[in-house]
Amino acid sequence: MNEDRVAGAAKEAAGRMEQDFGRVTGDARSQVEGTMRHAAGAVQNLYGQARDAAGEATRVVQERTAPMEEAIRNLIEKRPYTAVAMALAAGWVLGRMSRPGY
Repeated sequence: MNEDRVAGAAKEAAGRMEQDFGRVTGDARSQVEGTMRHAAGAVQNLYGQARDAAGEATRVVQERTAPMEEAIRNLIEKRPYTAVAMALAAGWVLGRMSRPGY
C-alpha cells in the first residue's frame, strides 16, 4: 500500500465526514466541499491502486523473464558463433519484412 492510497483514503473519510456535517447542519457549502474532497480522495486512492498494480505487474514480468535472460546469457557464453548467426538471421528477416513490396 503506497502513500497515495493512504492519503486518498484519509481524504475520502474527511470528505464524507464534512459532507455529513453539512447535511446535518444544513450548510450547503460544507456539503459540496465535502463531496469534492471525497471525490478527490477516491481518485487519489484509485491512482494509488493503479500504481500498486503496475508495480506488481512489473515484478511478475521480471520474475518470468529471468529464466529466459539466463538461457540467452548461457547461449552467448557457450556458443558465441551460434548466437551471432541467430542475431544475423533475425536481423535479415526483420529487414526483409520492412521492405515495401516484398
